[in-house]
Amino acid sequence: MANVEAFTGEEALDPVAQLFHAQRLNCYIVTIVGFKTKINPNVIKAGLEHTLLKHPLFCSKIKVDKKEGRNMKWTRTTVRLENHVIVPNLDPDIKNPDQFVEDYVSNLTKNAMDMSQPLWELHLLNIKTSDAEAVGVFRIHHSIGDGASLTSLLLSSTQKTSDLEALPTFPIKKRAGPSTYSSKLWWQLSFWSVFRLICNTSVDFMLFVATFFFLKDTQSPIKGAPRCDLTTKRFVYRIVSLDDIRLVKNVTNTTVNDVVLGVTQAGLSRYLDRRYAEDEKDGGARQNNNNNIPESIRLRAIVFSNIRPTAGIQAMAEMMKKGSKDKWGNEIGFVIVPLTIALHGDPLDYIERAKAKMERKKLSLEARCTFPFSNYVLKTFGVKAAAALTHTVFTNTTVAFSNVIGPLEEISFIGHPIAFLAPSIYGFPHAITIHCQSYVNKMTIILAVDPNVVPHPHQLIDDIEESLQLIKDAALKRRSSKI
Repeated sequence: MANVEAFTGEEALDPVAQLFHAQRLNCYIVTIVGFKTKINPNVIKAGLEHTLLKHPLFCSKIKVDKKEGRNMKWTRTTVRLENHVIVPNLDPDIKNPDQFVEDYVSNLTKNAMDMSQPLWELHLLNIKTSDAEAVGVFRIHHSIGDGASLTSLLLSSTQKTSDLEALPTFPIKKRAGPSTYSSKLWWQLSFWSVFRLICNTSVDFMLFVATFFFLKDTQSPIKGAPRCDLTTKRFVYRIVSLDDIRLVKNVTNTTVNDVVLGVTQAGLSRYLDRRYAEDEKDGGARQNNNNNIPESIRLRAIVFSNIRPTAGIQAMAEMMKKGSKDKWGNEIGFVIVPLTIALHGDPLDYIERAKAKMERKKLSLEARCTFPFSNYVLKTFGVKAAAALTHTVFTNTTVAFSNVIGPLEEISFIGHPIAFLAPSIYGFPHAITIHCQSYVNKMTIILAVDPNVVPHPHQLIDDIEESLQLIKDAALKRRSSKI
């Protein structure tokens, strides 16, 4: 874990940061930001001097100690903003601007960053798309920090549009306490919960180990080929109504995370059914025309989990202003979740099955075991062994998934009101990575795909959006039947 107190010389990379420079896990975070106004590059550059550049790792390059081999250190350096803030000269009347932005972001994944300078870029595209007046694209190497810390840092550089002196506000999770129950019942429930916690954690950890050694997902049409982490990725996104998701949540008595995971299962099922049907035309019939998905299919998702305490946007802002200490770096675990891939008559079945799985995972310390175990392997056997462990576990699963809670009010980045946020990642050995990012009353669903495996990513995002609509309609029907 990097200590972000303003160091002036050199500081060794923490082991996890070195892991993201391993050949098998060279990962980058990409965030597409839609703006409601045209971008003023000079204003952005001036603002970065007082925000992101206050953070030492955004002003440091990586130095490899030749005498000690792979011993990597952060070294403070002078930041030349013209090398990091890229403003291409674009034709404002370009045809199909949405496709241009998609191609532009995809091209970024073809090249590694220059290790002789700080590992971040901001591309400013003054081009009007269907969702924004202009687009900014952050590309940041994963060694600087995980999605939670980087999101906190970036959002601490923003302000409420309604109050330019105020930082964004986020939903606060309410936790039930012992006062909810009588003392005796509370202790009985606590004992049963601890027992289930131990059992579930043991089973989940054994499945994690089995996934490393032999347990693999079905070789489905969306399963990535070996070393698909090295291929060029394409990023597509779709903005849907967060109110629709909340409606389903309220009708089914679930959470937003349950709903987006259920919608993801439904969308993947629709897409896979079509892909298997296409395969039938080439190789003969497999099943009936109503359901082309094999009954025994195993398809699992790596679901990322921030294992640090809920984070402090305020703490990040304080750190940048005063150089104070704060937890930083990569502190993220993951759980392996089996997905329901099937065609259900009742669309709400996907939500209910997602809820059951996530309720089960809440009574498990799987995420808090995978991180320290990987850390133990890293410190005991070295970066190559830890990279091989993580790479193999990810290779033996099919997709990666995360859901991030965003600001409740509209925010501005250095004086530019934000229309949407679309974060993603590439460098993991998955052909499909799915991120969901809420912002005010919208939810952005972002796919990062290997085009060799998913040649028509817009068809997949259409299936996910249509699945949400079908699930919403079913929720409305259920609600009306109860009245």
